[in-house]
Amino acid sequence: MGLFSKDIATLDDLFVHTLQDIYYAEHQITKALPKMIEKATAPELKAGFERHLQETEGQITRLEQVFEMHGQTPKAVTCPAIDGIIKEANETAGEIADKAVLDAALIANAQAVEHYEITRYGTLIAWAEQLGRSDCAAVLAETLAEEKATDEILTGLATGQVNATADLSAEPA
Repeated sequence: MGLFSKDIATLDDLFVHTLQDIYYAEHQITKALPKMIEKATAPELKAGFERHLQETEGQITRLEQVFEMHGQTPKAVTCPAIDGIIKEANETAGEIADKAVLDAALIANAQAVEHYEITRYGTLIAWAEQLGRSDCAAVLAETLAEEKATDEILTGLATGQVNATADLSAEPA
């Protein structure tokens, strides 16, 4: 493992490390969402990002609950995956002048974040069950359901309006 982290020897160690990873990720997401809210121009997208920011704060609280249920102090470990996703999102958004195209990019970037979270929470639930911690799994399942719902909302925004608007804003060839 890394220089400052404990070696992972058991499934329980891996479970705790992954909790720490997603705890860090959720905190990074709460820092990134206000920037996305500011850049979004479609009112429904802006409102969706605002709702998800509040939801993410609740997800952090749930993670802290899982740490405590599992006898651990809430702690974050750097998650290079979420850092990379957020960095790429910032770079992409910085390169787009057309507001309609920017909204489409913001949705795509938000879905990359959601898909990362969905994989992490799904894995944590499976490991919690394996470790006999159905109590932890139940709390994590609440967050997984929220992440999946957010992904569906983003897909609906993209396919229902935002992508079409972005396509219409293009100059004819």
